[in-house]
Amino acid sequence: MTDQALDTHTASPVPEGPVPGAEPRPGSSGFFGRERELKELRADIARTGLDTLTGRKQPRARVLLIAGRPGSGRTALAEELARQVEGGYPDGVLRARLTDPGGARVPTERTARELLDALDIPVTPGATDEDLTDELRGTLSVRRVLLLLDGAVDAEQVDPLLPDASDCLVVATAEGPLTGIPDVRPCTLGGLDAASARALLSGFAGSVRITCDPRAAEDLAEQCAHRPAALVLAGGWLAARPKASVAELAKQLHDLPDDTAGARGSLERIFRFVYESLPRPAARILRLLALAPAGIADPHTASALAGCSVSAARGTLDDFAALGLLHSLDAPRPGRHGGADPELPQYEVPGCLLPMLRTLTEAADRPAELQLARARMLERTVRLLQSCRAVTEPEGSAARKRLAGLPRSLRFANTTAAAQWLSGRQPALLASARLAVAEGELDTLARRLMAALTRALVAHRGTEAAAPELYGIHQLVLDVATRRDLRREQAAALLNLADLDAATGRTQQALARYREALDVARTANDPYATGRAMESVGGAYQELGDWQRAADWFGRALGARLARGERLDAARLYGRIAAAHTYAGRYGEALRNWRSAVAGYRKAGDVPSHARALSELARVQEYAGRPEESLHTCREAVEWARQARDVRLLAALQLRLADTLDRLGDPAAAGLHRGTAERMLGRELPGDEAGPSTCEIRGAPSRD
Repeated sequence: MTDQALDTHTASPVPEGPVPGAEPRPGSSGFFGRERELKELRADIARTGLDTLTGRKQPRARVLLIAGRPGSGRTALAEELARQVEGGYPDGVLRARLTDPGGARVPTERTARELLDALDIPVTPGATDEDLTDELRGTLSVRRVLLLLDGAVDAEQVDPLLPDASDCLVVATAEGPLTGIPDVRPCTLGGLDAASARALLSGFAGSVRITCDPRAAEDLAEQCAHRPAALVLAGGWLAARPKASVAELAKQLHDLPDDTAGARGSLERIFRFVYESLPRPAARILRLLALAPAGIADPHTASALAGCSVSAARGTLDDFAALGLLHSLDAPRPGRHGGADPELPQYEVPGCLLPMLRTLTEAADRPAELQLARARMLERTVRLLQSCRAVTEPEGSAARKRLAGLPRSLRFANTTAAAQWLSGRQPALLASARLAVAEGELDTLARRLMAALTRALVAHRGTEAAAPELYGIHQLVLDVATRRDLRREQAAALLNLADLDAATGRTQQALARYREALDVARTANDPYATGRAMESVGGAYQELGDWQRAADWFGRALGARLARGERLDAARLYGRIAAAHTYAGRYGEALRNWRSAVAGYRKAGDVPSHARALSELARVQEYAGRPEESLHTCREAVEWARQARDVRLLAALQLRLADTLDRLGDPAAAGLHRGTAERMLGRELPGDEAGPSTCEIRGAPSRD
């Protein structure tokens, strides 16, 4: 598709004035009408609850329910209510969507994570639904917030999220009643009243056309069943055609085949009418937006789906938003076109229109064309993520050179712009990964997408900060690898998940995953994953205090490293075996393995590790009651530490020498070494006081 072809779609003017029922973006005050419903809802907030009437303190937050079909303006009403009463909730308004645009229920775990993230509460990677909802309720119990839950499927989805605090308020929207939540009276929405419907149309078409022909405006509102979503589409069509009369539109809608009935049928008729009035290139883009992950699209997504330029896609999306076919999720800065700009606007396909778009797509586009469009969208996302990560690399690196060869629209101006883009697009990026894995048709691209997303998150946030998102991504990788019988990737995903489990204290779960990864790695004949899994199993047993099994598994991993001639890894494993024996009090075995570690590091030429291994050997000699040997080894370690220029290790060794000399009855020499250590630490850490606790050499290895 060419830019010229898209330019045949005349830009639609953005209507001025408020739009009722159009479900504006959070924080917008563009709302009018529904006065009776708002009055009832506000009265319901102050209403005496059943618990109060029975003499009991209300144990949980008051729940208000706004019930209505998609497109009835239930979200817009909830947002307006929140805007009016948010002053009474000093800790702010929290929002969560409980259904995907396609109608699938959002897992409670994901909702709780999003709410905790909005509260800046650290989330444990891999935590269960129950743990997360308990954390959420505990956090909200000491706050006064307004919680807006949009698109609830049933009471089981809402109940775990309800704050255990009567000072909080929950506003939920759903299609029907939430049976199971006590003391909830639904506010059921129908169509807008006649005055509000006319005002909505005036906001798009201008007051003159409505005032000059009020009967035609009333007829048009009836054709739309006074349904907000249908009225918005009708108003958008009129706004795009200043010379068209309201009566003309009402007549054309009246002449359409009446194959559907009721409010839903009115929305389908006006949507089909607006869709058929679009130029063919624009209509194709609109259909393909049904493929956008989570119903969220930006110019890059539309450009990739349709195969057009980013600037052309942006203009078309702006036109769709003016027509009411899309909702704008943010307010982009004017004059910013092209480039991987974090301020490029994002749009959302209204949930009430998405089923109709999917029906059109299935009827008008061949499956091969849709798969190609998905592949283009995933490939574009992968390239943007690669660019997002590459911008964090140093100038002159291979990644920056590859970045310079990308089109301007895929490049980020700087690291800050890339980080903003990643943060703003994260919900859509994660949804894209979930959707790609669920469909299963483009697993190769899905794997590339998840790898690129993982690297970008780690580059910008670090492994620890990005751990909650990484946990979900690794689970998706595991799903694809299991489905495709990719044993190496399956083993890698299991190891990554186990590492995150171990880091959060779930050692038993980590141990089970490490063992599973070992079995898979052996089947795949993957020596690296096999060795890593055996060492990690040992680390898990060490964390559990089972020193004998830990040493045994480290020994198995050591055998594999020695067989492949990997000296440095073998020396490190000798150290881990020695540490396990030290904890178990088997100092003879510990000394033997530390000597092997020292020899291994010396042969490999690793001076810093050689010095540290000597220091650990000296420590175990001291534990074993051999102070003279410890003194000799410590002095040798000092010489190697000087070569390694490790100031902190030197200071720790000086303190160890001082302690050993004290035990050997030489306090004067001990004082000299202790003073030397304090001066070293003073230069490295100004203002800190040196002491034995500061400089203790730990024998425990770092976690896997």
